[in-house]
Order: sequence, then structure tokens, then C-alpha cells
Amino acid sequence: MLTVVPGAADADDPRRNRDGSPGSSLIDDLVREGARRMLAEALQAEVDDYIAQFSAERDANGRRLVVRNGSHQPREVLTSAGAVKVTVPRVNDRRVDPDTGERARFSSAILPPWCRKTPKITEVLPLLYLHGLSSGDFVPALGQFLGSTAGLSGPVITKLTETWKTEQRSFAARDLSDVDYVYLWADGIHVNIRLEEHKLCLLVLVGVRADGRKELVALTDGYRESTESWADLLRDCARRGMRAPVLAVGDGALGFWGALREVFPDTREQRCWFHKIANVLGALPKSAHPGAKKALAEIWNAEDRRHALDAVHAFEAAYGAKFGKAIAKITDDVGVLLAFYDFPAEHWIHLRTTNPIESTFATVRHRTKITRGPGSRAAGLAMAFKLIEAAQDRWRAVNGPHLVALVRAGATFVNGTLVERPDDH
Repeated sequence: MLTVVPGAADADDPRRNRDGSPGSSLIDDLVREGARRMLAEALQAEVDDYIAQFSAERDANGRRLVVRNGSHQPREVLTSAGAVKVTVPRVNDRRVDPDTGERARFSSAILPPWCRKTPKITEVLPLLYLHGLSSGDFVPALGQFLGSTAGLSGPVITKLTETWKTEQRSFAARDLSDVDYVYLWADGIHVNIRLEEHKLCLLVLVGVRADGRKELVALTDGYRESTESWADLLRDCARRGMRAPVLAVGDGALGFWGALREVFPDTREQRCWFHKIANVLGALPKSAHPGAKKALAEIWNAEDRRHALDAVHAFEAAYGAKFGKAIAKITDDVGVLLAFYDFPAEHWIHLRTTNPIESTFATVRHRTKITRGPGSRAAGLAMAFKLIEAAQDRWRAVNGPHLVALVRAGATFVNGTLVERPDDH
């Protein structure tokens, strides 16, 4: 049984290991021991279930073909709870495939033979790399935190980065003809970390599939304000079979819009309110910010287009006499700022901003310090790809996912409500 109450010697020094050596605290030891025992029980249950599944299969002498056969050599596995020493039960499976003549083999789904670290640890590595931690710093930094340096040597990290580069290149060349992206978010993310040139940035496209799920569409490097860089990316997507999205969302300053009109001219445009509000406030004195924020919220949060336009007129009346430049930022783009009213009301919260991209790159976007010399563009691109790939697993589908297919089918929505007979309306 696991003992929770420390002895007298441990009470004198709470940061002493179980063997008496200084190091991790008692709570770290308890967590690792608990993780080790739970993992051992799960592996044992998995093996028992596998053996029971084939208990009826026997040889000519009536002996079972699938039995336990001791244990494999213990190995350390890096988990979020730290380094855990694991002993995996061994299975002797003497069944033979009648078609190929190959022996059947048991492979644990919980802990495959090649596994030395959990997927969560693997997700952390590209994030730390993007934040400026060099491959040589992984061993002392994570080794102390996890209680072991197993699997964290410099060559291992370098090999991982090469693997990520290969995965990123495969992703960039994949076929898009089988996927339908109805909505599309676009943003240029300035990342001064580990890129060779300060003017370079990441061009990111995130889409919504017809079933409502969000997915990374494309990621490359280029110049944020360059229409040609965006056009190259969109042309590449079209060449690989991508259909024109119904609506695209992005920052008004991007060269993306010129490229979109060239490659996908039928796609409608929606400007990001997050960026627009920042632009408007930048043209106003700070003393006017509280009132302006409230007035702008009355526009983008209005219940329908008519109330939104009324709020635009109210904003113009309140600030137009003194701050014409700030008013023009709204009135010049009012059509593309309010395009979301022609789509399902359930989708408005998603269509008003480029938040899926902003939130994923929030910590990287605001980091301006470059650590010990720039790295290669390929490495920076691969790290960004792994970062957004890991975040993608946590993205939730849009509200009202069943309505996305109706948008693609050309259904008419007025102020967020489906119109059954648009001609009569």
C-alpha cells in the first residue's frame, strides 16, 4: 500500500527523495509512484484482456496459443507527471496467419514498444522551441522538471525537428479535393523567433469543414503585406483541389484580399472586428477609448443589420466632428464589417474575428526577443506547424454545425435566420 505520511527523517527535509538523496519533493514522488502503479495496472489489464480474447485457440496438444511470458526489461517513460519506470508484461502469441504465414504479435496500444515519451511531452517541445529554447537547453530545463533526462538529448531533439520538417512538407503537399472548407480565416503572424529575416511572417489559413469542424488549411512563410505571397498560397491550395470558400475572414490591412479576389473571386469578405477596433482606437485619444469601445460594441453586437447601421450612424454623430479618420475606418468598410449578418446567427461569434488563429499564436505573436542567433526558416515553420497541430485537437466545432452545409448549398439567411422561400421574401 502507498504510504502518504512521511517518516521523521523526511519531515525534517520535505524536499528529499525516497532514497534519502536531495532532489524532488515528496509530492513529486507520490505523483510519480501513483502514475507508475496506475500505468502498470492498465498494462496488466490490457494483456489479460488480450489473452482472454484468444483463450479458446489451442494447438494440437490442447495447449493455449496465447499465454503470458514474463515481462520486458523496465524502461523509463517521460510523462506529464515526470519520468516513470515501467515494466511491460510480455505475451507469447504462437498464432500464425494462414494467408501470410507470419506470426501474430501483441502490441500494447497504451505503451507501444517505441514509446519513450507521452504525446503531451512531444507537444511541449515545439512550443518551447518557438519560445526561444534551443535544442541544447532542453536537457537541463526539462530534465530537472521531469526528473530524468532520458529521451531529451541534443541529437534526439534535432532528430525530432527533422521529423517535424518532413511532416510539415507532407502537410503542405496534401490533396485538398476531398475536403470542403466553407469558411476561411486568414492572418499573418509575425514571429521574430528563430526566423532569418524580421520581415518574414507566417501566413496561416484555418477553415471550417462542411460538418462544422475547424481545421488548419495551410501554413507557409511570406511577407504579410504582400498580395503576391498570399496569392501564391491560395493558388497552391486551388491547384491541390481546394474549392472556393463561401466567406473569408481576415484583417483589413492584409494583402490577402487582393489575392482572394484574384484566385477565388466569388468568395465573400468579412473584416475582423478585433483588428478593426484596435485600428479605430489607434486613431482616437485615450480619453475617448472607454466611450468608443462601448459604441463599437453596439455595432458588432447588434441584433440585426438595421440596428448595426443605426449604431454606425450614432458613432459617426458622436465622434465624426473631431475624429473623422477614426470614423472613416468604420464607414469605408461597413459592408464587409457587417457581412456576417447574411449567415446563420449561430455562426456570428465565429465569423466576426480571426480568433481561432489569434488564440493559438497569442503567446508567440507578442514575443519579440530573439534568442542566441536566428535559426532556419524551415525549422521555424516546422515548429509553428507542430504548435498549431497540437492546438487543433482542442478546437471545438462551430455553433450550429449542421447549418454549415446549408451555407455551402447556397441557402439564404437574413439577419441570421434561414429564409425558406427567398424569392417571396
